[in-house]
Amino acid sequence: MENELDIEAMLQRFKARAAAVKKRDLPPVGGEERQLFIEQAQQDYMDYAIIGDAKGSLVDGVLTLEIDLRS
Repeated sequence: MENELDIEAMLQRFKARAAAVKKRDLPPVGGEERQLFIEQAQQDYMDYAIIGDAKGSLVDGVLTLEIDLRS
Protein backbone atom coordinates (compact mmCIF):
# COMPACT_ATOMS: atom_id res chain seq x y z
CA MET A 1 0.00 0.00 0.00
CA GLU A 2 2.90 2.37 0.64
CA ASN A 3 3.58 2.51 -3.10
CA GLU A 4 -0.05 3.35 -3.90
CA LEU A 5 -0.78 6.22 -1.52
CA ASP A 6 0.79 9.62 -2.13
CA ILE A 7 0.30 11.22 1.28
CA GLU A 8 1.49 14.66 0.21
CA ALA A 9 -0.88 14.66 -2.75
CA MET A 10 -3.74 13.66 -0.45
CA LEU A 11 -2.90 16.47 1.98
CA GLN A 12 -2.70 18.95 -0.91
CA ARG A 13 -6.19 17.89 -2.01
CA PHE A 14 -7.50 18.66 1.47
CA LYS A 15 -5.83 22.10 1.34
CA ALA A 16 -7.47 22.70 -2.04
CA ARG A 17 -10.85 21.65 -0.63
CA ALA A 18 -10.44 24.08 2.27
CA ALA A 19 -9.66 26.89 -0.16
CA ALA A 20 -12.68 25.96 -2.30
CA VAL A 21 -14.98 26.12 0.72
CA LYS A 22 -13.72 29.64 1.48
CA LYS A 23 -14.59 30.71 -2.08
CA ARG A 24 -17.98 28.93 -2.12
CA ASP A 25 -20.86 31.22 -3.06
CA LEU A 26 -23.93 31.35 -0.87
CA PRO A 27 -26.98 29.89 -2.55
CA PRO A 28 -30.07 32.06 -2.86
CA VAL A 29 -31.58 30.94 0.42
CA GLY A 30 -32.59 32.96 3.41
CA GLY A 31 -33.31 32.67 7.06
CA GLU A 32 -32.55 29.43 8.85
CA GLU A 33 -31.40 27.62 5.69
CA ARG A 34 -28.82 30.32 5.03
CA GLN A 35 -27.47 30.07 8.58
CA LEU A 36 -27.26 26.27 8.31
CA PHE A 37 -25.35 26.59 5.03
CA ILE A 38 -22.90 29.06 6.59
CA GLU A 39 -22.36 26.84 9.62
CA GLN A 40 -21.76 23.79 7.41
CA ALA A 41 -19.25 25.74 5.30
CA GLN A 42 -17.37 26.78 8.45
CA GLN A 43 -17.22 23.17 9.64
CA ASP A 44 -16.13 21.93 6.21
CA TYR A 45 -13.38 24.53 6.06
CA MET A 46 -12.11 23.67 9.54
CA ASP A 47 -12.09 19.93 8.84
CA TYR A 48 -10.34 20.25 5.47
CA ALA A 49 -7.83 22.81 6.77
CA ILE A 50 -6.91 20.70 9.79
CA ILE A 51 -6.26 17.62 7.68
CA GLY A 52 -4.51 19.68 5.00
CA ASP A 53 -2.05 20.99 7.60
CA ALA A 54 -1.25 17.51 8.94
CA LYS A 55 2.07 15.75 8.63
CA GLY A 56 1.44 12.28 7.31
CA SER A 57 3.33 9.02 7.46
CA LEU A 58 2.58 5.50 6.34
CA VAL A 59 4.34 2.76 8.29
CA ASP A 60 3.49 -0.93 7.96
CA GLY A 61 0.18 -0.09 6.30
CA VAL A 62 -0.90 2.36 9.01
CA LEU A 63 -1.55 5.95 7.92
CA THR A 64 -0.80 8.40 10.72
CA LEU A 65 -1.72 12.07 10.50
CA GLU A 66 0.06 14.27 13.03
CA ILE A 67 -1.92 17.43 13.68
CA ASP A 68 -0.61 20.16 16.00
CA LEU A 69 -3.66 21.93 17.44
CA ARG A 70 -1.68 24.31 19.62
CA SER A 71 -2.02 27.99 18.80
